[in-house]
Amino acid sequence: MIRTEVRVQSTPLDVQAEMAEFYSADASVGGVVNFVGLMRDMNEGDRVAAMTLEHYPGMTEKALEAIVAEAAERWETLMVRVVHRIGEIRPKDPIVLVAVAGAHRGEAFRACEFIIDYLKTQAPFWKREEIAGGGARWVEARASDDAAASAWESSEKIDR
Repeated sequence: MIRTEVRVQSTPLDVQAEMAEFYSADASVGGVVNFVGLMRDMNEGDRVAAMTLEHYPGMTEKALEAIVAEAAERWETLMVRVVHRIGEIRPKDPIVLVAVAGAHRGEAFRACEFIIDYLKTQAPFWKREEIAGGGARWVEARASDDAAASAWESSEKIDR
């Protein structure tokens, strides 16, 4: 049975601690794939000093859980952990961790990529950037993120 954990938190994300705990959880794991999203200091040609991430409590976690459940339907995974930051974030800070463990690497790679692609387009987060030198703006969805998520819609489920 797959073990999953989804968290949205305002405290800093300690990737090393998260992964150390994840690695030690199950001796049947043959491979772990993880993705860590960091805040960049540039967007749309402007230097960004900070970003505030907002979410709708309860709704966001349910959306993340649905994404993880869909990945579990498509690929054989043993464990999945998704941790996403909210609140004020600075350049170089980790924003999101997606960790997937499986008996074999291929399943874990595909599931991890699917989860982050869907998280970018389906999870209800709102991002407001503070531009260096003054001003702020809401971040719009990127066409490239929509295209990455759409590509999964045409891929067939993997038979187990």
